[in-house]
Amino acid sequence: MEHSGWADERFGAVADAFARNFADFGELGAAVTVFAGGREVANLWGGVADGRTGRPWDRDTIVPVFSCAKAVVGVCAHLLAERGALDLDAPVARYWPEFARAGKEAITTRMVLGNRAGLPVLDRVLSFEEIAAWTPVVHAIEEQKPLWEPGAAYEYHAHVFGFLVGEVIRRVTGLTPGAYFRQAVASELGLRTWIGLPPEEVPNLARLAEAEGRPPMPGPETLIMRMVTMNGAFAFPGLEEPHGWNDPALLGAEIPGAGAVSSAHGLAALYAAAVTGVDGSPRLLSPDTVTSAVRELSSGVTWSGMDAGQRWGSGFLLDSSFRPMLGPRSFGNDGAGGQFTFGDDEYGVGFAYVSNRMVGYGDARANRLVSAVRECLAAA
Repeated sequence: MEHSGWADERFGAVADAFARNFADFGELGAAVTVFAGGREVANLWGGVADGRTGRPWDRDTIVPVFSCAKAVVGVCAHLLAERGALDLDAPVARYWPEFARAGKEAITTRMVLGNRAGLPVLDRVLSFEEIAAWTPVVHAIEEQKPLWEPGAAYEYHAHVFGFLVGEVIRRVTGLTPGAYFRQAVASELGLRTWIGLPPEEVPNLARLAEAEGRPPMPGPETLIMRMVTMNGAFAFPGLEEPHGWNDPALLGAEIPGAGAVSSAHGLAALYAAAVTGVDGSPRLLSPDTVTSAVRELSSGVTWSGMDAGQRWGSGFLLDSSFRPMLGPRSFGNDGAGGQFTFGDDEYGVGFAYVSNRMVGYGDARANRLVSAVRECLAAA
């Protein structure tokens, strides 16, 4: 498959792996961007952004990236901590007094970032309109009783992660997380990454498509489906349904745990900015902040009895057999369609891969590209 963009000759293996993904995995459209040492060393795209019309993927194409949204929320939380505005180990109630109800008095922001707060789902059933309005979700979180003693176990916090940490960001800054991200990070760096897609960007949006042979989804009453659908407010995968993940109305709302839209370049540049700075700019997060982010908080068997091999720091996946990165300083996020993004300040790398053919968590496409990056760095 012919692709567009470019790669530094030292990173030619990334371009080769990107092309092979189209041949081996039936990519529809995709992009990958790599930064090294604060400089872009590969920015590649190819295929079709919209399978219905044949519109090609181009350098400005953006795509829903599901839980890669947590990169935005996590970086913002750590940035506020570095600036002294947020203590991740203080009770959430210091910033959000109404949160201190129903056994949540001692929950810290770091517990939420580590998926240990006991709040993977909400009991209240909210409509899409209520979720998009923000405040009803905040009130539901205030009412919620933890499912286990906070800190004693872990379970992926899915959408609650974004709304809970997002409300802490709002209480500290006066801005919703998507707005704070644009003000504090994205606008200055020119990142094509949003939580709350602007209407003028809709024409640049890639259309998601399901890959053939995806396994059937669990039943709607299972914990995992309650987590990823917010008790049925969102269909999942739910691409074409009203308020599905191809719907600009959903993507235009602030759904901070899973509703980001980005180019590969935007996410790679975000992580590069965090760990090295970009094109001479100072890095967003200090070495001490990265050390705080990559300290393992959660791994092994979850509260519901599953073990997918994931390791979690404060808001980010860590290097593991489930999601191989570069080493102990690597931290990232992945998305339900197979998207993946991470940074590493030891190697000075920011990486992102996005696609519009949804294969699933942990599929081989991103792992192959990361392996190519690893080979290029070893050969340098």
